[in-house]
Amino acid sequence: MASLLTTGLIHSPHLSLRTHRFTLLSCSTDSPTPPIGRKLIKHSKLSIDSSPKIKVVDYAPLIESLNRRRLPDEAHQVFIQMKSDNLLPNYRTLSTLMLCFAQNGSVPRARAIWEEILNSSFVPDLVVISKLISAYEQISCFSEVSKIARDISARHPKLLPVVSSLAICCFGKNGQLELMEDAINELDSKEISLDSATANAIIRYYSVFGSLEKMEQAYGRLKKPGIVIEEEEIRAVLLAYLKQRKFYRLREFCSDVGLGRRNLGNMLWNSVLLSYAADFKMKSLQREFIGMRGAGFSPDLTTFNIRALAFSRMALFWDLHLTLEHMRRLNIVPDLVTFGCVVDAYMDRRLARNLEFVYNRMNLDDSPVVLTDPLAFEVLGKGDFHLSSEAVLEFGQRRNWTYRKLIGVYLKKKLRKDQIFWNY
Repeated sequence: MASLLTTGLIHSPHLSLRTHRFTLLSCSTDSPTPPIGRKLIKHSKLSIDSSPKIKVVDYAPLIESLNRRRLPDEAHQVFIQMKSDNLLPNYRTLSTLMLCFAQNGSVPRARAIWEEILNSSFVPDLVVISKLISAYEQISCFSEVSKIARDISARHPKLLPVVSSLAICCFGKNGQLELMEDAINELDSKEISLDSATANAIIRYYSVFGSLEKMEQAYGRLKKPGIVIEEEEIRAVLLAYLKQRKFYRLREFCSDVGLGRRNLGNMLWNSVLLSYAADFKMKSLQREFIGMRGAGFSPDLTTFNIRALAFSRMALFWDLHLTLEHMRRLNIVPDLVTFGCVVDAYMDRRLARNLEFVYNRMNLDDSPVVLTDPLAFEVLGKGDFHLSSEAVLEFGQRRNWTYRKLIGVYLKKKLRKDQIFWNY
C-alpha cells in the first residue's frame, strides 16, 4: 500500500481529501510507514536548494490547502517533519503556517511561529501582520495584538506607525479602550504622530464606548497638528452629546468645528437648533434659525421638522402653520415626521375636527417616507402618530399606503381607545 502511494502520488503537488484520508488509514494500520507529515511533504515540491545539507522549501500551497480544510494539526505535523528532515521553510511558508494556526484558534502555535520569524532574518510584511491581527480579533485574543505591536516596536520600528494604527482600530471598534490607550501612549513616547484616519477613528471609538471627557481629549489631540475632523466622527460626537443631554457642550463643539463648513450641509446648524428645541427654548431656537439663514444656509427638511416637533409639543399652532407655509414656499416636501407633528398637535388638544383645515394645504396622497435626520429623534423622540404609522407600514398587508390612509387608520384607533364598552 505504501509503495502504491509513493509511486502513484509522488508527482501530485497537492493531496486530495480522499488521498489524505487513505494516507491516515495506512499510517494507523502499517507501523513501518512514515508519519503523515513526511507523506504530505513527499507529495509537495521543494522550491530552492540553498546547500547540499540544508534545503529552503516553500510549502505554502500545501499549508493553505490544509487551512482551507480546517486541519491545523496536520499543518503542525508538516512543520515538525520539516524540522526533523533538516528542511528550512522560507518566509512564505512560515507566514502561511502562522496564519493557519491563528485563524483556527491555535494561539500558542501561531505565537511560536511569530517568534521564529522575529528571531530570523525575515522582516514581517504589513499584509501578513494585518491578516494576523484580523485573525486574533475574530477570536477576541487582544493580548496577542498588543504583543505584536510591542514586538514590532522593539524589532522593526519603521513598521510601528502602520502596525499601531491597525492595533488601535482593532482595540477601538471592540471597546478595548485601555489597550487602545496603551498603543497611543507607545506612539507618543516615540514622538510618532497619528495619521488623520486613525486620529479620527479614535474620536469615534471614544464617542461610542468611552466618556465625554476622553472623547474631548481625543478631539483636542486631533486639532493640535491641524487635522480636520471628518463628517462621520462629527456625527458620532454629536450623538454622544445628545444621548447625555449635554447641549451646551454640543453647541461649543459645533462652534469650534465651524458652523460655516459647507461640506457638512446643515448638520451642525440643525444640531444647534435641536439642542434648543430639546429644552424648548423657543426664543433661542428662533434666533439661531435666523442666524442660520443669515449665514447663507438654506433650511432643509430636518431643520423644519426640528422646529415643527418643538411647536407641536408646545401646542404652538400658529408657529406650526407658519412652518408648513415656509416649507411650501421653498418646495420642501413634508415627510411622515411633518404629518406626525400636525396630527399629534391637534389630537393632543382634542381638535381632530380641525385637522381638515391643515389637510387642504398638504398632499395627503403621497407615499409615506421618513427623510428626517435620525439625530432629531435622539432627544425629541418620535410622536405617537409616527410610531403608530411605522407599525402599520411594517406589519400592514397593503403596499399602496398614503398619508390619508394612515391618518384614517390612526383616527379609528384613537376612537376605539376612547370608547367604553360594557359587558353584561
